[in-house]
Amino acid sequence: MLKGMNRHLLRGAAGMDKATMSGLRERVHSGRPPSAFRLMNNAGLIFSSVPCRASRQQAKAIFLENLTWVDAEKALKNCEVVLFAIGARAKEHGPHLPLKTDYILAEYLKDRVVREVPVAVLPTLEYGYYPSFLEYPGSVSIGAEAFKNTVTDICKSMSGHGVRKFYVLNTGVSTLPPLQAASEELAKTGLLMRYLNLLETDKKLPPGLLKQEGGTHADEGETSMMLYIAPDLVDMSKAVKDYDARPNRKGLTRDPKGSGTYSPTGIWGDPTLASREKGRVIVETTVSEIINQVKELIARKTEK
Repeated sequence: MLKGMNRHLLRGAAGMDKATMSGLRERVHSGRPPSAFRLMNNAGLIFSSVPCRASRQQAKAIFLENLTWVDAEKALKNCEVVLFAIGARAKEHGPHLPLKTDYILAEYLKDRVVREVPVAVLPTLEYGYYPSFLEYPGSVSIGAEAFKNTVTDICKSMSGHGVRKFYVLNTGVSTLPPLQAASEELAKTGLLMRYLNLLETDKKLPPGLLKQEGGTHADEGETSMMLYIAPDLVDMSKAVKDYDARPNRKGLTRDPKGSGTYSPTGIWGDPTLASREKGRVIVETTVSEIINQVKELIARKTEK
């Protein structure tokens, strides 16, 4: 299926300049269709400034970063929902996955979703509240309050131009409490913000899909997703089971005497059980859930 998609993307790239076409071929052949999809969008082959409220046959997502402010003003007047993703680009994911794993997942999910729903799209937020990983070099976290304020400020910035509804494609877990706080704060001003909760989405996976004893980070599930989306970035020879089952511990720690969840590798779970097929099921379930949530949000009424 992936090879067929890649051929389709390359056939649709006729008319690109040589530099863009070269970048597209490199991304496609490396097994990373979301980046290829974005290259085509940047070349103007997929999305345009067609209003969000166009007819069903014409409805398209709008990447605001590609517009002038003049076109953005026109587009936002016709958009029910502004969508932006949150995906850490500097957060450890064990010895077998890159620091930008969350970013890759966020970009892929975003690119899949915006093919199906007419929304205005903002650039992905690459930093967030990730205090559990600071003992592992390369990991960055901003404070919970700063993160909450960043999200609310993004939404308030857009609301000044008529948008009242927002969808945050969240790929983290520690980000959930500040996102809930942001949603509640925005609701007081008449703004509706919904966000992806992967823990809830995981409950919709087929029973018994994941075999690991437990865990939620760089584990069987997340590694499977990466094997499906970007297998060239996964080094399964370095994947190991690393699961501290002791309860009531917060954050990962490299210190065996520490108060957190002990993890010398930065893994919490068993990525050795991961497979591309499991990743396909998880990703497709997640994409479907996000699309449904965004459609429901578009249909929701808000106070003017």
